This record gives sequence, C-alpha cells and structure tokens, in this order.
Amino acid sequence: MSKPVYDVEQRPPLARWIPLSFQHVFAMFSATVLVPLLTGLNPAVALFTSGIGTLLYIAITGGKVPTYLGSSFAYIAPLIAVSASYGVEYALGAGFCVGIFYLFVALIIRQAGTRWLDRMLPPVVIGSVIIVIGLKLAPTAMNMAMYPFADPSQGYNAGFVLIAAVTLGIAIVSMIVLKGFFTVIPILIGIAGGYLFALIMGSFLPVFSIIDFTPVAEASWFGFAKFAFPKFSLVPIVTFLLVSMATIAEHLGDTMVLSKVVGRDFYKNPGIHRTLAGDGAATALASLFGGPPNTTYGENIGAMAISRVYSVWVIGGAAVVAILLSFIQKVGALIQTIPTPVMGGISMMLFGIIASAGIRTVVESGVDYTCKRNLTITSVILVIGIGGGKIFFPITEGLNFELADVALATFVGIVLNLILPQSLNEVDEEQHTVDEAESLPEV
Repeated sequence: MSKPVYDVEQRPPLARWIPLSFQHVFAMFSATVLVPLLTGLNPAVALFTSGIGTLLYIAITGGKVPTYLGSSFAYIAPLIAVSASYGVEYALGAGFCVGIFYLFVALIIRQAGTRWLDRMLPPVVIGSVIIVIGLKLAPTAMNMAMYPFADPSQGYNAGFVLIAAVTLGIAIVSMIVLKGFFTVIPILIGIAGGYLFALIMGSFLPVFSIIDFTPVAEASWFGFAKFAFPKFSLVPIVTFLLVSMATIAEHLGDTMVLSKVVGRDFYKNPGIHRTLAGDGAATALASLFGGPPNTTYGENIGAMAISRVYSVWVIGGAAVVAILLSFIQKVGALIQTIPTPVMGGISMMLFGIIASAGIRTVVESGVDYTCKRNLTITSVILVIGIGGGKIFFPITEGLNFELADVALATFVGIVLNLILPQSLNEVDEEQHTVDEAESLPEV
C-alpha cells in the first residue's frame, strides 16, 4: 500500500488544508443537493445537515474515521411516495426513526459483537455488492458526460462529451504527471480545468454555452436555510425502516472500502458499532432540521483513494465549508453552475474506483472462484444489482415498498450466503485435488 500523504490524525498546513477540504466539497456537492431537488426538500438544508452530521459522526467515532456524510439516494423513492401521500413532515419523521433504528442495531453489535455480521456478510457478499454499487453508478456518470440534464431522451451532445473528456484527462494528468501538492488535488484541478474549458468553449461556440450565471446574480449573499420539522405516522416509518436494511448493508460496505483504502480496520477500531451509531445520529439530526437521511459517501472515499489524503481534519474542514455554504447563497449558487459534463468526467474516475475497491476486497480476502458457492453468490448479486432487478411489496393503497437494484442484490446475496451449504466448497476442493493429481506426469 502506498504511503499516505496525510494520515488520519495528521492536520495539514492551512494553505493545503483549505483546498483539500474544498476538493471533498466538490466531490459530494452535486449528489447532496440532487436528492433534495428531486424530493422537494431544501438544498441549503441538505448542505447544512450534511455538514453538521459529518461533524457529529467524527465526534462519535473519536476522530478515527475520515468519512463524509451526505444525502442518501436510497431514500429518494420513499421520500417522494411518503411526501405525496402523507406530507413531507411525515417523511422527515420516518427518517428520524431510521436514525434511531441505526442506533439500536449499533447497540446490538456492541453487545453481541460482529460475528453474526461476518456470517451474514462475508467478503464474497460485501465485495460483490461494492462492485455493484460502483458499476450501477456507471450509467449515471456516462449520462452526465453525454446528455443535457443527464437525460438520454435529450439526445447525444458532442460538446458534453468533449468537456467530460477534457475534465477527465486533466484529472488523470494531474494525478500522474504533476508533482508535490498538486498530485493530491487532482479532482479539484480536474473540475476547475473542465469548468474553464467549458467557459472558453461556450464563448467561442455559443451553441455549446452551458454555464448560466443568472442564479448567482439573483441569489442573496447571505440567508438562513428554511428548516422543516418532522411528524410521525406508522406506515411511513415502516416504509423507511425496510429501506434502512439495505442502507445498513451499504454502510458496512462503505466502511470496509474505506478500511481498505486507508489501511486500517475500522470494523475493530473504533468499531463498526461506533461508525453505524455516527451514521444513525447524523440521519436523525438531519431529519429534525428538514434534511434527507444521510449516508457515507463513496465519492469522498474515491477522492481519498486518489489523493492518499486520509486526514479527518480535511473531512471536518469540508463539513464546515458545507455549513457555511448553506448560508452564503451566492457561493452555493456558483457551485451549482458547474456543468453536468464536468461532473460526469470526474464521476467516471470516482465511480470506477468504487467498483475497483470491490474487486480488491474479494482478491485480498482470498475469495476462491473455483468454488461453486462463491461463484454462484457473486454471479447472482452482479446480475440482479447491475441488471436492475426489483420487487414490490404493497404496504397500503397507493403506497408500495420497492426493493430494487443494490438493495435487492444485497438481500439476495445475504440469503444465498446463509442457505447455500459450505459443503459446495468442500466438494470443489476435493475435485481440485483430483484434477491436480491427474495432471501430474507419470513417473
């Protein structure tokens, strides 16, 4: 493993600390504000709660885990459904209960240990799920890089592809060619370079002009976010709790990926119960202010893998910046002018790293794919997760719970791991021995 530029406890000098923190802000920004934009919540509140939640997470984990928490995509469908049927306040109440449920599961882990989790979620399951998480995001990156509004129905746009390619190229060159401090902020350099290229391209070719500064001009310099407060009802709570089973698995996977990236076992120190409790507390707090449920962000893990900067101080700095941006409206509006293809180009790198981390998990864990059991589990997880499998559970009239994609693949993977006999591996090992013996030359 490469030596870190800044390890978890190390605090960079201020001149490096600020741009490194901004790099994480850029990595999380589009996803964090996209969830409230899709679900009718306030983007400024989402920024505020992601920053506050990240600082709370850092405090609960004792400053030992460099993780950024932002808006969870897993709750987009239930947020929209519950808000339409009951009102947004009841969706917030359900999100609060998810955070409390996380804390309950964390308490069980603290008392009973993680052996039952290891039985449910061995490396063959977790690694396969992580691969699905990364590859499932791949179409999102390509849509952002190729189509206006990331919508294929809008038609292919050559200007988008060019901007995305230039952004990705700048980031790759920055990571490989540049020396010193510049090698640890390739994402920031890539976004800045892609943004500048898009500006220049738009000035010479108006047909490709995709940056609109109108929101910046119209935004106030300072303003308070419009907070909302939760209400509670049984059906929304049940809906969100079912989804939380998948997001708990996502948390376990992200924590394992981060452990691999940083080179520390966060499952043991500070303990998965503390990381899950931090995630739950952040989600509960977000719902109290009117923000969407939080989750650990793979984009920021990817940024750390590229830069080799694992400092919790840098993550904390990004959280403070997010809080400030929620009040400095012009800066937030300026960041929102970053063109979609610029983020698409960067996402090609970030999402690919997530999938690669899953491959690394199964390889370093010694998962043997000559064994039918392992091969079956991974095959089914990949096909269901990437193929878009989904099932529906009716909860009440007009409201269904959907288990789809990553969540369904995780559930099926857990079930297969529990019901497929270990003897399948033993049979394969015996056959492998026979095959080796038969392949030996006669003496």
